[in-house]
Amino acid sequence: MSRFILALDQGTTSSRAILFDHDGSVAAEAQFEFPQHFPKPGWVEHDPAEIWDSQLRAARGVLAKSGVTAADVAAIGITNQRETTVVWDRATGEPIHRAIVWQSRQTAPICDRLRADGLEPEVRARTGLVVDAYFSGTKVRFILDAVPGAQARAERGELAFGTIDSWILHKLTKGRVHATEYSNASRTMLYDIHRCEWNQLLLDALRVPREVLPEVRESSGILGESDPEWFGRAIPIAGMAGDQQAALFGQGCFEPGRAKNTYGTGCFLLLNTGTRPRPSTTGLLTTIAWGIGGTVEYALEGSVFVAGAAVQWLRDGLRIVADGAETEAAARSVSDSGGVYMVPAFVGLGAPYWDERARGAIVGITRGTTREHVIRATLESIAYQTRDVVECMAQDADLALSVLRVDGGACRNDFLMQLQADVLGATVERPGMLEVTAFGAAALAGLAVGFWRDRRELESVTTRGATRFTPVLDAARRDALYRGWQRAVERSRDWVTE
Repeated sequence: MSRFILALDQGTTSSRAILFDHDGSVAAEAQFEFPQHFPKPGWVEHDPAEIWDSQLRAARGVLAKSGVTAADVAAIGITNQRETTVVWDRATGEPIHRAIVWQSRQTAPICDRLRADGLEPEVRARTGLVVDAYFSGTKVRFILDAVPGAQARAERGELAFGTIDSWILHKLTKGRVHATEYSNASRTMLYDIHRCEWNQLLLDALRVPREVLPEVRESSGILGESDPEWFGRAIPIAGMAGDQQAALFGQGCFEPGRAKNTYGTGCFLLLNTGTRPRPSTTGLLTTIAWGIGGTVEYALEGSVFVAGAAVQWLRDGLRIVADGAETEAAARSVSDSGGVYMVPAFVGLGAPYWDERARGAIVGITRGTTREHVIRATLESIAYQTRDVVECMAQDADLALSVLRVDGGACRNDFLMQLQADVLGATVERPGMLEVTAFGAAALAGLAVGFWRDRRELESVTTRGATRFTPVLDAARRDALYRGWQRAVERSRDWVTE
């Protein structure tokens, strides 16, 4: 009997591998960062070869660290940074361009054209998304335009498009499988989430040939096997989901009405809405949560582009902290932010604003403003952006959120989690095992191969040892602070004029 599930968690700044045992405990983990490329302001790119190299090193490293062989691994689950787009040569397996990252705004002019052509309602109706440079469809178009001859090669079937899940699957199987699954497909702006098929009208609008598209599979099921070269023997690849949907699954949000927020590079709040997609009138996204056993389930999502990345900016850009962990003590050292608001619109604003021309702002500065006030305002911006999304979610789903399950690196910050409870006026629940994104991928894979029996067995793992933060701030103060945030956001919007 194999003792472990291997989760590959390919993120925006690093690739990780985690071994989970049957109790859902982390047996071992390994992580490697890879370079970020910023060819122009607002542009973000990755080298797909560096992504694969870091992911393979992490996977091999975690097996070596734990003394586990491939024979001990029942299955591999993959979770990934979503929307990031790779186009590669089917014959050689080599990318034809750097991957364009989900954060990148370089396809904003293509989005402008789609809006001018009146396609926004069609995109919303078919895909549940909005026209934005965030999604993959315009990134494919950019790459096919940027590389001479690429469009003709794509039309001849010589090129393949994939999000990072497809790229990792392609590399693991040495090109034998070109596939994605429902949750990642739903983030491309090319996929009809109601019919569960690629939408020809949108493919035509972006001139993306069907020949480049991956096959869409279930999120839990055998997708292929890893080539024996990588780990000494073949291992079934049995689960796959975009990182935010994997976190929703890993948090045990299996029932409609359950919500989670992941605090990573960005901030992503998802609400399970069951087997019926719920349209949004407030700027949220309707997306596929997962497809399992012939049933597709949906979620409402609010995507905040910059959360943990704002703390990284304090460290790497302003250099006012040496480590992100310092922010908690610094924020606690002042009673409030001194009237300072920081809007981290470094690459525009996501939900519910969808303003790709917004840029970051710090407002309310006085002569008495200190380093600590700016740090605190940065943490507060994460909590305020989450409230932006929760307010919309309550309206769209007719739901007053009472409990928000949280995960991601920043949720280790007790100050931020208490602040989040205060800003929302709702309980925040942090699981005892924080690796819920990777665990979601492991859970999807484990279900497919019988490692875990059912979702009920998984839920006992996800709810063990949770910490709860309850609001203590009075409602009047909470709402006054939030109104200040809304004023600050308005001053950051529509900043870029070219």
